[in-house]
Amino acid sequence: MRILIMGGTWFLGKRIVEEALARGWDVSTFNRGQSGIDVPGVHAVRGDRTVQEDLVRLGFAGPWDAVVDTSSAEMSPRDVLLAVRALQEAVGRWVHVSTVSVYEGWPHQPITEVSPVLECPPDGDERFGYTGPDGSPTTYGFQKAGAERAVAQVFSDRSVFLRPGVILGPEEYVGRLPWWLNRVARGGRVLAPAPADRRIQPVDVRDVARFAVDQAASTTSGAYNVTHPEGITFQGFLETCFTVTQRAGRPQWVEPDVLIEHGVKQWTELPLWRTHEGVWEVDSARAVGAGLRCRPLTETITDTWAWLQADGSPVAHPRWAEHGIAPDREAKILAALA
Repeated sequence: MRILIMGGTWFLGKRIVEEALARGWDVSTFNRGQSGIDVPGVHAVRGDRTVQEDLVRLGFAGPWDAVVDTSSAEMSPRDVLLAVRALQEAVGRWVHVSTVSVYEGWPHQPITEVSPVLECPPDGDERFGYTGPDGSPTTYGFQKAGAERAVAQVFSDRSVFLRPGVILGPEEYVGRLPWWLNRVARGGRVLAPAPADRRIQPVDVRDVARFAVDQAASTTSGAYNVTHPEGITFQGFLETCFTVTQRAGRPQWVEPDVLIEHGVKQWTELPLWRTHEGVWEVDSARAVGAGLRCRPLTETITDTWAWLQADGSPVAHPRWAEHGIAPDREAKILAALA
């Protein structure tokens, strides 16, 4: 099996490369060589996916049975369309890493793969879309929906769309789980979003990678929601953080309306917390039926702490600084609740 990874040097892309190599596949990667380092054993092709000449040159390095595209997160639909057109003769099938943000109803409503998707043309530029006053929908969601349409326009039933929600695990660059682990490691009372028994469903990067490689070798098509089918309660999540860090402390569970009254920003100041009904109601049954297997999230938390303790540092990314409430602000809120 010959596979091309668009990206392939950090977090999900790196894990996909490692999974494909472990299966004995011939693996090529395409990136600018500016973020992360190449996994030993790959055939690295340097270039910019927004440059036609670079894509044409990439095509000459093929053909490949499949491509897994992990590098389009910041790309407009027009940029994705450029790539799929340039590689349509060099690639057998296209596995596209998308997002649950493409759904019209997310995060307000429970989601399945038949839920309506945001409207965006396959040749839309980076200006298409908008972000709603409550943070949904997002320009990002519109752009990713347009990117899916760009792939489908060219690859049709040779295309697969993976729609994960939150991806966690070692080498995470966004900083959600690392922030919680580092916060718990400081000990004391920890501001925690009630209800404690609310179930969240992030997924381990290694499980997403395995499923992506499975889909590269498959003959199915269409969309898959890639979320943890069992998930974990927020209480279980924080208890595991306390266990693995071996720090003394306890969560201070605070009702959502009180957190909102204090101006706590959802999704960022308390990562993984959002009050919308459908944020953690994304059905992954189709993916499970196609072979998605998710490890317990306690393992994800444990392994991420081990990575951090081993001087783990992700590829630098601006989103890392967005996450986590400032210590003095947290202390002030906790004092007001005492």
